[in-house]
Amino acid sequence: MTIQQILLVEDDKTIALGLCYSLEEEGYGVTVCHDAACALTEIRGRQFDLAILDVSLPGGNGYDLCRTIKAGSDTPVIFLTVLGEECNVVMGLDMGADDYIAKPFRLRELLSRVRTVLRRVGGGEKDEISIGSLTIYAKQARVTKHGSEVPLTALEYQLLLTLAINRGQLLSRNRLLEDIWDIGGDFVNDNTLTVYIKRLREKIEDDPQNPVFIRTIRGLGYRMGE
Repeated sequence: MTIQQILLVEDDKTIALGLCYSLEEEGYGVTVCHDAACALTEIRGRQFDLAILDVSLPGGNGYDLCRTIKAGSDTPVIFLTVLGEECNVVMGLDMGADDYIAKPFRLRELLSRVRTVLRRVGGGEKDEISIGSLTIYAKQARVTKHGSEVPLTALEYQLLLTLAINRGQLLSRNRLLEDIWDIGGDFVNDNTLTVYIKRLREKIEDDPQNPVFIRTIRGLGYRMGE
């Protein structure tokens, strides 16, 4: 199995060290740069599967690095930006960045976004996913059942999408917690996950007490069936 390679460009060495450790624990290969010159050398010398770029860097900025990356490849880019700097977000996305995350961020959220971007560019995330009577429209972030729209919260949708993309695979509770986060800012813990699974079943199952879509594998986790 080929190890996916990530270029991490972050001038704060403490943040970079923590991110590098966490990404390597997830099985990625990580090359760390703390300034623009180092990053340019790496970009010109080899190919990466993903680049995570801080916006403000010694000797340059993340925007210039993104332009260089996109000029020579389709490597996806995630920007790290300061919370509230909306202009930074717009500029980054306009030049072809695939996602952004504002500092301070939750590590779980960043890892989830890394997986999502890599899955998307690798073709693992389809625009439309059909499972039995359910259809998930990924680009529109909406779900229908028998053709009628199912109203879901952002977190319920993210939970369903994660299960659907990994249909047939056993997903542990820890894995699901890593792939979802509460956009409203509330911490998603193990008990909260149980509540969201219950709510999601009430919306998509014909009989929530005997689910066919989200099946519990006792003591291990959940699996998307049907």
